[in-house]
Amino acid sequence: MAKTSYGSVDEVLATQTGEMRGVLERVRQVLRKALPDAEETISYQIPAYRIGGRAIVYFAGWKAHYSIYPATAQVLGGVGDALARYEVSKGTIRFPLEGRVPTALIARIARLRAREEAERVRASAGQAKAPGPTRGPSRAARPRTAPSTSRR
Repeated sequence: MAKTSYGSVDEVLATQTGEMRGVLERVRQVLRKALPDAEETISYQIPAYRIGGRAIVYFAGWKAHYSIYPATAQVLGGVGDALARYEVSKGTIRFPLEGRVPTALIARIARLRAREEAERVRASAGQAKAPGPTRGPSRAARPRTAPSTSRR
């Protein structure tokens, strides 16, 4: 039975053969260089790079292509026509196995995702929780009154 649970990117790459392994090792080198502060990990059983505990870019090899995830709207807008020759769908950028690894494009995608995540973190840190509606003193802070002795 094939291994379905990986503990490291090295384990994932060890399962690849031939050309795919070389391509994925090159993609890994590019991502490490583009994201020097990122933590390399496994998420969803594929290699991923985390910044601040959040996975920002993933890669995986398939039968006839390899992919980079996620292809967010900001990434797609940031690289524009550079993706015209690649298949892009549902948050995935698919690169054909044959041909050169587009290292500059992959590095650019990784840096865009890192910037996108940094902006998300800044935006969420800048939004302090708005106070809720005032409801008066809590039950514990209310003055206690003597129970009513009259019966209805």
